[in-house]
Amino acid sequence: MPSGLVALLDDVSVIARAAAASLDDVSAAAAKAGTKAAGVVIDDAAVTPSYVTEFTPDRELPVIARIAKGSLFNKLVILLPVALALSALLPGAITPLLMCGGLFLCFEGAEKVLEKLGGEKHGETLEDHPVDVASFENERVSGAIRTDLILSAEIMAIALAEVSTEGLVQQALILGVVGIAITVAVYGAVGLIVKMDDIGLHLTGKSSAFSKQVGRFLLRAMPVLLALLATVGTAAMLWVGGGIILHGLEVLGVHGPADVAHSVQHAVEAATGPLGGVLGWLAKAVLSALVGVVLGAVVAVVVHVVGHMRGAKH
Repeated sequence: MPSGLVALLDDVSVIARAAAASLDDVSAAAAKAGTKAAGVVIDDAAVTPSYVTEFTPDRELPVIARIAKGSLFNKLVILLPVALALSALLPGAITPLLMCGGLFLCFEGAEKVLEKLGGEKHGETLEDHPVDVASFENERVSGAIRTDLILSAEIMAIALAEVSTEGLVQQALILGVVGIAITVAVYGAVGLIVKMDDIGLHLTGKSSAFSKQVGRFLLRAMPVLLALLATVGTAAMLWVGGGIILHGLEVLGVHGPADVAHSVQHAVEAATGPLGGVLGWLAKAVLSALVGVVLGAVVAVVVHVVGHMRGAKH
């Protein structure tokens, strides 16, 4: 009996060590996959504040919390099972689906550019004094979650590509860890950004001269930062969307557009010395954004023409 118990404990210890090793592998792979997706994470963080800048202070954090919950649902309930199923059953469909998402991002970004240029405004803002504020909030949250779905799909696809050689269970664990970690990081940062003015106002009421100075700085910097983030958010939609299209075409065998972007990037890197890495990346991002503007404008024109035709029929 004692020997049987000792043998059982030995088996348990072996299983525990194997589980610990597996968790170490999962955490390492998740960190690697998350690092690969860092560019899209930054885009996600830049896009999101634009959806909450027009709310009253008491609604900012609740709106961010709703978007964060929607983001987790996107990643864990929708995208994770779909990614695993496609990886196992239909891997060739991943690229076309991502390209459709990229085209949607291009359309969203182009709409914002057209509005900035004086085009027709789409959707209410609080400046319009909407009759139903709750419906306005729901619409804004839904729009943020739709955009997050595209960015999250790109994040999960990048992560999946990094762990494609792992077993199905490990893929699921790693994608889950990446999804949760990135959501917490992005929306935690967004929460800090949109509450920066409240933090600044609180600090100005402190007795310390340093605290007052920091508070005044935060208050002055907040409008500038939000305006900058709105611009970066629009640019992010365009360069991520255009980049997805270029990469997708390359994967599907149409190398010309991506080759042009790569050639420009390498030429800029070679010509700019120590800053070559940053400026080369920037050159490629600008080209991707231009592709996004053109494609998004075409989609926007088609959408509005069809919309006006349907409106005329009714």
